Amino acid sequence: MRIHDTYEWRRLTPADGHYYFGYYDRCPWNHDQSLHLALRIDQCERLPERGERAEIGVVDRAGTYTPLTSTRAWCHQQGCMSLWLKHRPDCFIYNDFDMDSQRLVSRIYQLGTGVVGEYAVPIYAMSPDGHWGVSLNFSRIPRRGYSYADAVLPWEPQPDLDQEGLFLVDLHTGAVKLIVSYRQMIALHPVPFDLEDMYIWLNHAIFNCDSSRLLWLFRQCSNPLDPSWRTHMYTANIDGSDLMCPLPHFYWNGMISHQIWGRTPREVLIDATWRGKGAEYVVFDERTMPLQATRISRGMGPMAHLIFSPDGTKMLADSYPDSFGFQQLGLVDVATGGITRLGHFRHFRGKGYCVDTRCDLHPRWSPDGKTVTVDSIHDGRRGIYMLEL
Repeated sequence: MRIHDTYEWRRLTPADGHYYFGYYDRCPWNHDQSLHLALRIDQCERLPERGERAEIGVVDRAGTYTPLTSTRAWCHQQGCMSLWLKHRPDCFIYNDFDMDSQRLVSRIYQLGTGVVGEYAVPIYAMSPDGHWGVSLNFSRIPRRGYSYADAVLPWEPQPDLDQEGLFLVDLHTGAVKLIVSYRQMIALHPVPFDLEDMYIWLNHAIFNCDSSRLLWLFRQCSNPLDPSWRTHMYTANIDGSDLMCPLPHFYWNGMISHQIWGRTPREVLIDATWRGKGAEYVVFDERTMPLQATRISRGMGPMAHLIFSPDGTKMLADSYPDSFGFQQLGLVDVATGGITRLGHFRHFRGKGYCVDTRCDLHPRWSPDGKTVTVDSIHDGRRGIYMLEL
């Protein structure tokens, strides 16, 4: 079955295994857009076990895959957070579990050489200017589809409120600094007494378009082994100042699935079902209180991963599988709100299906805005698919 009758999608990775990149809020292409980062894994039926490795490699535009190294810090949804370094164009970073220190680190891999260094903490995301990374405690993330098997959950429901939180990493020097502590977040929490006896953690940190601010999620649940969580979205300058909670749980409450920075330094893009007419794609300025949203487009399906094109004129939007097992990918014209269907992907759910090992499309732009890649199991095995617009 073709993905689209008109658009020429091509499976970029081989059919000899499961390949993917990971999340949608980061760029997998190197500086000249000739190499795409990829992971190769042996299975998609269960969560990773302690000690289980994923292979890291690169694939060129002709579909030639080259294995390079491996990692014990990976998950089915976000991979190992691999990213190309801007100040070292032949190097990329990836998270790994260090056996000697028994902790998570981010290693630096140089093409043609191998591992040439590391950062003392795992990197969650990189700033667009390439100078900064953001880190958090992966061990506290309870949902294993978004965390690492070797990052074992702690027994304590709450961390050290003054020593843990969101960390800024200087990717040039390796310096690590706590910029916002849990205690600071709790002091700004809309309902602080709701945190009593709750397990709390951070997730989904990302830099804005000009590398000046960070956005992340503060989550809480009563049982991390069976989490049903509440979400509060926080933002701050990269030095920790101007801390805000622009999107408390009241706005989420099952009505928002994904969030990302928008086209300007204070714009946030989300999908929301606030009107009860299905998910719609909306933006708002984080500084405006109470929140005032502007609709970009009607929605295309549930649980959309949204991301603006590099020039801000278009937007990619995917969906979770519908009742027939198909995922949609759309191209949104920002000026008109019109949606062009780019693809119709099959999503297999076999016996013993595990939701945390599902394969979301996670659409990603190339830096020049001319190429789109997604992760899909359209042909029965997880692979990276490419469309040149």
